Amino acid sequence: MLVVLDLLGVAVFAASGALAAVHARLDLFGVMLLAAVTGLGGGVVRDVLLGVTPPSTLRQWPYLVVPAVVALLVLRWHPAVSRLRRAVQLADAFGLALFVTTGTAVALAAGAPAVTAGLVGVITGVGGGVLRDVLLNEIPTILRREIYAVAAAGGAAVVVAGDAAGLPELPVALGAALLVAGTRVLALWRRWNTPVAP
Repeated sequence: MLVVLDLLGVAVFAASGALAAVHARLDLFGVMLLAAVTGLGGGVVRDVLLGVTPPSTLRQWPYLVVPAVVALLVLRWHPAVSRLRRAVQLADAFGLALFVTTGTAVALAAGAPAVTAGLVGVITGVGGGVLRDVLLNEIPTILRREIYAVAAAGGAAVVVAGDAAGLPELPVALGAALLVAGTRVLALWRRWNTPVAP
């Protein structure tokens, strides 16, 4: 189940990367590259930080096939996918929630200290999007006014606190994921933003 959910998260982020590439008028290679970087980037950075080399996502073929298939689907039907902007944002919120919680849990299981595990979890969630934006020469989403990294940090903190308290992993992970996704969706719905300098 975790692998299926992880691949679903990869697919969601790959779709967002592919859409961004299509809007930037990149060619087939560019669309597939951006889909792969966005879908797998956070997990690759996580594994490198934890000393897992080569990264686990690069050792298992489904993780390489999913972004490629998603990129081709988006390239073929991008007008229809673009019209599903709200649905894509909703799916992105749940992908973020999944990646943050699993990234933090993996870091804790690898023996990382609490603060480090929380940071690794946040990086896992936002890493692919940051790499996508950098490749497109844009300011990363987490550095703009959107409530994105704040939601990720809250979820990572819940996972770390639950582990420190010795609580069962599954309920803690579900609670953290709901917090991340709920915060992100609520921020999109209510148009909440973090403050900026006047």
